[in-house]
Amino acid sequence: MTRSIITAALAAAALLAPAVHAADYPTKTVRMVIAFSPGGPSDILSRLVGGKLSERMGQPFVFDNRPGAGGNVAGEIVATSPADGYTLMIANNSVLAANASLYKKMTFNPAKDLVPVVWVASQPNILVVHPSVPAKSVQELVSYLKSQPGKLNYASSGSGAAAHLAGELFKSMTKTDMVHIPFKGAAPAITDVLAGRSQMIFATALSVKAHLDANRLRPLGVTTLKRMDTMPNLPTIAESGVPGFEASTWHGLVAVAGTPRPVLVKLNAEVNAVLKDPQVSKFLESQGAIIEGGTAEKFAAYIKSEIPKWAKVIKDSGARAD
Repeated sequence: MTRSIITAALAAAALLAPAVHAADYPTKTVRMVIAFSPGGPSDILSRLVGGKLSERMGQPFVFDNRPGAGGNVAGEIVATSPADGYTLMIANNSVLAANASLYKKMTFNPAKDLVPVVWVASQPNILVVHPSVPAKSVQELVSYLKSQPGKLNYASSGSGAAAHLAGELFKSMTKTDMVHIPFKGAAPAITDVLAGRSQMIFATALSVKAHLDANRLRPLGVTTLKRMDTMPNLPTIAESGVPGFEASTWHGLVAVAGTPRPVLVKLNAEVNAVLKDPQVSKFLESQGAIIEGGTAEKFAAYIKSEIPKWAKVIKDSGARAD
């Protein structure tokens, strides 16, 4: 009888453990793995959101930049970590939607090994060029590319990144040719364009706004179908002679599959609260980002819809991981 009581008590404790864990979570440092180099949109969002989560939840959030393979290096680190809520990542459409079609071999399965927590933000990309490029509009750029095939380089934050696929989609839809130069993050890619070694990039407003304000780079068009509220005079690429062109960047918090649901629910609530923080929302909106938030189910459904979209872009454009 005593043994039966002890066994029952242990079983009950095991069932209660996740709830107790969630109530106390976090009780130690949380690691936020970042898939790209410092200074890019993934890095900025991770540090902004993670810093606010640290303030709200009372534990340090440490940031670990692990760039490489279009975000797959960081994705594998997270996917193979303990499922306890102490290893997180704000992943983008490369890791969660495009890489499965772009890379022939991956050491993890984003759809099975990572679990969506909350959609953080979407960001229009802006086609920007170095001032030396003799084009002040999308139409002029297309004409130049057709007259000088393969002469211009376009930089990206890595093979499979939104900037890479936007470039390949642009090439395919305009029937032009330019050379892809991948980097391990947006910051080094933009640095290369600033130096004129690469002449153009499809970059988030978050990562190039300061350079646009200082006239170090020239914007030609927005990659969304609607103009940006913060740059209303900048036309979309779709209205500039490439009808239907659309390629944005999005980011969301993910955890390791198998993380206790109460922990995921708590993280979702905390991130949604952070996104409503006036300081956070004002900054993101000023940088052209669209704040998303909402349920984990909303984020999961969006990821599911994006996978076939980018698979088609990759197939049609012939894009591949370098």
